Amino acid sequence: MIPAPQAFPNHSVWLPTLGAASVAPFPLAPLYFGKGLPGMRITRRRNAIVLSITLGACLVALAIAQNVIWVIINWRSLILLVVGVLFFLALIAGLILNTIFLVREVKRSERHDSFLNAVTHELKTPITSIRLYLETLLRHEVPEAQRKEFYDIMLSDSERLLATVEQVLKAGEIGQRGRNQVRLQLQFDEVVRDCIRTTLQRYHLKESTIQFTVDPDAEQLAVVGNPEDLRTAVLNILDNAVKYSPQGPQLEVHLALDGDAWMMLSVSDHGLGIAPLHLKRIFKRFYRVPARNVFRIKGTGLGLFLVRSIARQHGGDVVAESEGEGRGATIRLQLPRALSSKEAR
Repeated sequence: MIPAPQAFPNHSVWLPTLGAASVAPFPLAPLYFGKGLPGMRITRRRNAIVLSITLGACLVALAIAQNVIWVIINWRSLILLVVGVLFFLALIAGLILNTIFLVREVKRSERHDSFLNAVTHELKTPITSIRLYLETLLRHEVPEAQRKEFYDIMLSDSERLLATVEQVLKAGEIGQRGRNQVRLQLQFDEVVRDCIRTTLQRYHLKESTIQFTVDPDAEQLAVVGNPEDLRTAVLNILDNAVKYSPQGPQLEVHLALDGDAWMMLSVSDHGLGIAPLHLKRIFKRFYRVPARNVFRIKGTGLGLFLVRSIARQHGGDVVAESEGEGRGATIRLQLPRALSSKEAR
């Protein structure tokens, strides 16, 4: 038996263990990078929020006390009373706005830290896995069957690494308003089918895992847009549905017309679901539902943000629906339909 390469004890990777017949990978503990644990930084952020709110409340109470004392002393002077009240209201408004700003900045910084930790994990894990497999191939004689399996695993890790890099680059590209876009007319149902095939291959799923249906009354399903961007949007929706179905994904994908000028793509899963409070927030940059374990479910918090950005750049929009946690979710992507020559008349 050929010994397996030494692993790093804190890396979440798939390690090759060579036996007589097969490879037996096993997951290790999650990765933690940087100074301190993410939970410690989040706790400090929450303490900063509490401190900001407490300070703001104290300042408001002090301002109220000063204003009451001033009114009691100068109640006979009507002009001074009016000026003082206006000044007091302006001061209170400034304190409230300042507190809101501080809380938002702390939350934004918290999301940014979570994003950095997630990206670091997503980049480091496949690199470590590929390196371990390569070291095994260099140091030991591996049977041809196992060698081919190693190559398949390394290829899968490299694709995962590439997907993470492309997602981060796409998020930066989407933010550039003046970027040049190549827009073509294409059949959106073919784009969806291609994305489904990619998702099945990426997660090694059976074809029955994703049920795709098209409204039989939908004759013209063409859309004018950037092929790469639209493909990114659909892939991110499917990827999100698969990842948040830990008990085994079972997706229903439906494409139909929504009136005369729109088409609607609906992707439903039976996974973790989304609490009503987070249905709109999940489309923000870097946002991930706090109740979910960031390291248990891979992600950067950019997927649905990209979906919304791409949809709006194409004149559409996206919404999320869920009956609550543990009851699945549905993402609906609405896009303007390219009208045929007869319909245009």
